[in-house]
Amino acid sequence: MARTRTTKTVAQRIDLNYFKRPTPYKRARLWLAILAPLLAAGWLAFYFVRHDARVYSSGRLSAAHAVLEQQCAACHVQQVGGFAAAAADSACLACHDGPVHHPLAATVSNVGCAECHAEHRGRVRLTQVRNQSCAVCHGDLAASAGATSFARHISSLRDGHPEFAALRPAAGTPPRDPGTIKLNHALHMRSIRSGPNGPTVQLECGDCHKTAGAGDTQWRFRDVKYASATVSYTAAETFAPSGAHGLPGREPWSDRQLMAPPRFANACAGCHQLTFDRRFDEGVPHDRPEVVHGFLRKKFADYIAAHPAELHEVQEPQRNLTGKPMGPATRSLTPAQWVAERVAVSEELLWHKTCSQCHAISATALQDVKIARWDAAGGTPGAAARGGADAQRTETPLPSVAAANITLQWLPHARFDHDAHAGFTCLSCHRNTLRSSESGDVLIPGIAICQTCHAPGAGYANANCSECHVYHDWSKRKEVTPGFTLPALQGGGE
Repeated sequence: MARTRTTKTVAQRIDLNYFKRPTPYKRARLWLAILAPLLAAGWLAFYFVRHDARVYSSGRLSAAHAVLEQQCAACHVQQVGGFAAAAADSACLACHDGPVHHPLAATVSNVGCAECHAEHRGRVRLTQVRNQSCAVCHGDLAASAGATSFARHISSLRDGHPEFAALRPAAGTPPRDPGTIKLNHALHMRSIRSGPNGPTVQLECGDCHKTAGAGDTQWRFRDVKYASATVSYTAAETFAPSGAHGLPGREPWSDRQLMAPPRFANACAGCHQLTFDRRFDEGVPHDRPEVVHGFLRKKFADYIAAHPAELHEVQEPQRNLTGKPMGPATRSLTPAQWVAERVAVSEELLWHKTCSQCHAISATALQDVKIARWDAAGGTPGAAARGGADAQRTETPLPSVAAANITLQWLPHARFDHDAHAGFTCLSCHRNTLRSSESGDVLIPGIAICQTCHAPGAGYANANCSECHVYHDWSKRKEVTPGFTLPALQGGGE
């Protein structure tokens, strides 16, 4: 007889206590539930015994504050059961006691340090502030600081930032370079002869413009004699002051940040020779007119003392401009007369041609050079040879040379590092150089050039405000009282 199989009979075969029997999975889960809290408690106890508070931190400190990672009390106020979440401003000012951004920024004093300089974000640069922090005030500067001459609505480099002040027209007048040196950039960027008898060369921007850290030996047209000479003019006569308005100009943090000012010895002397007389191979000093005048008098006095035969001159035939036959004419001079004539002729050449080619020379009357010329119409020596009343050299004031007024920092309220842009050609940014023929042209790149590389998103350079601007004027910082001990010395070690 076949066995009848029903649901009830099948259910009676199931062990109803199966869930009470231990299994490997149940054992693992039990041990995990016991060991995990114990391990966590042991991990916390381990850091507690070592007095290491990093376990409670929300992230690693910046590289500048990495040494304080185990000293939470250095920045956070200790409270019952822990530390305050926000760092105290007094802790920041204990080490960095710098003034506020600008006297007009009245609301800045209510902004905590940590609101702009957020810590515990890893090894980041703490001075790199987010644009949103700057836009709190500069997004609506009129509401934050009242009346101001600065742009009022700047949110980022691309949103509201005006053209650089050096390139903005003033009262409808285009910007002009305040320098007085006469320089045609377009001419110097073409093939040009290096000196009166020199070869033709193709000048590069780097032949005249290098960062200060490049050193004096890397200049292509450097003249060692002029580079080693001591000059009497001062920096105030050469360079224009920076920081004309607003905050003072920023001091460069590196000698490779800004371009070194072009100097005659390094950039010009190789082509522009200051020769003054065919008797000498050397040129006059690149200095004040009175220094040049003294150099000429001494040079010619020493020469005539060694060559007294030249006091008796015979007129050269090629100096006859009348076209009439002339007999030989001679004259005799005293050493003082000869020196006076040669100095007068040399200074006429220098002040009217050589120096005035680059410098703004005053209209002061030059020395009387008629005493150094022959009477071509009569074929006889001039008054100097006859000993007339006008034979004596008339002393007149020397001309004055206008201060060069070279601008060292075109963006004195911002940071710009030429060395960081060394991979780009100069003409990539200074595009107007090739067609600039006026020395008054301002050739720094405009903000549109910067915006082509500095923009948000991947594939672009950093465009944060802090990349170019410094918030605190650290030139007015206060000295702080040191209060920390090197970690290696806290245990009394050497």
